[in-house]
Amino acid sequence: MKSVAEVVQEVVKHGSQMQIDQIEAYASKVRELEVEVTEAKVENLQQAAETGLSVRAIIDNRLGFAYTTDLSAEGIKKVVQEALDISKVVPADQLFALPEPAPFADLELVDPDYDQVSVEEKINLAKQIERAALEYDSRVRKVRMAKFSERVYDVAIANSLGLAANYSGTGFSGFVMAIAGADGVSETGFGFDFGHRLAKLDPLGIGVEAAKRSVEMLGARKVSSQRADVIFDPTVATEFLGVIAPALTGDAVQKGKSLFHDKQGQRIASEVVTLVDDGRQLQGAAAAPVDDEGIPTKRTELITSGVLQGFLHNLYTAAKAGVQSTGNGWRSSFRGRPESSASNFYLLPGEKSPEAIISGVNRGLYVTSVMGMHTANPISGDFSVGASGLWIENGEITYPVRGVAIAGNIVDFLKSIVEVGNDLRFIGSTGSPTFRVAGISISG
Repeated sequence: MKSVAEVVQEVVKHGSQMQIDQIEAYASKVRELEVEVTEAKVENLQQAAETGLSVRAIIDNRLGFAYTTDLSAEGIKKVVQEALDISKVVPADQLFALPEPAPFADLELVDPDYDQVSVEEKINLAKQIERAALEYDSRVRKVRMAKFSERVYDVAIANSLGLAANYSGTGFSGFVMAIAGADGVSETGFGFDFGHRLAKLDPLGIGVEAAKRSVEMLGARKVSSQRADVIFDPTVATEFLGVIAPALTGDAVQKGKSLFHDKQGQRIASEVVTLVDDGRQLQGAAAAPVDDEGIPTKRTELITSGVLQGFLHNLYTAAKAGVQSTGNGWRSSFRGRPESSASNFYLLPGEKSPEAIISGVNRGLYVTSVMGMHTANPISGDFSVGASGLWIENGEITYPVRGVAIAGNIVDFLKSIVEVGNDLRFIGSTGSPTFRVAGISISG
């Protein structure tokens, strides 16, 4: 079977023979394994693989796009012709272009030993996660969705300007939901871990995290409505950053869908806030040496000490803004075009430990879970979400809290961050340390 690198070169060669002005080929091969266990028995085991190809053809400033899973010689000719046909009926745009080749680093994303581990051993990892959660505390009554997941991928991009880039990678994750019960009340908690090296996955830590989160919420109560400091643990903090990231893309700005569209160069956050996007950050799940246009990834500071520096761009939005691409042209899969979006997006950590941040709060809420973050308005920045967590009095955690809501505006929220912890953690491709926000409205 042809490699994805061979496939994209074949496309470019065929396109050049057809005298297409510019042609690009993107191909990916993805293999996935997911194991779910319940009561130490395999509940679900799925293995899937998909290989696909997409083509962008530019003729007379018109761009045609097509994709296929047929990588035969005939399939390649057909998809190139489809892209060519589509280009004839779309509006011309002088900003359509493909990138020149540029050197990029090898991030060594492949675990060299992953294929030495049997499926049975991977099933056992899921069982270890479940067992660790159940053995943590007798109040943990049940475990749902003890999972192990594996993703192995190969990506190749080539174009008629001489660009040729390909890389491979592996990703492994574990997840579990634990349910604790006492006095007729149940609480849930989750644990998660991800890495590019299987040996570094921590099944014990995943299970313990889920169990601890469920047990510590037993006996939760409400608090009265008030304004108080709120501390966000990294798993919740990443949900807030996940709302902010799309608003910092060139595409959102140019379509008028970003609350930051007219704020470049202005202070939009407190001095302790530095937001970074880095496709080379190996802690994140989106690490890659090049984006999906073949442009080398890099570290981009979007907000530096509270000041908005710029936005994330693919080649098209960069040309429209009169700047250089930041290496942020990403596709959902081979079926999609490269859009401007974040890679590994995170808040730069500070120096204080989470414990030190908590000890400095006289009265406040340490939030460990939110509900409804997806309802935040990306244009106005307004949000109101359900929250649960642990109440803090005089620098000490006192009792669990649920049934409250926290509300505000993203810009005000960013300006009110007063402390950032040293415990940077990624959940998928978004990362954050613990941080404290002063004076948030809490509805009891």
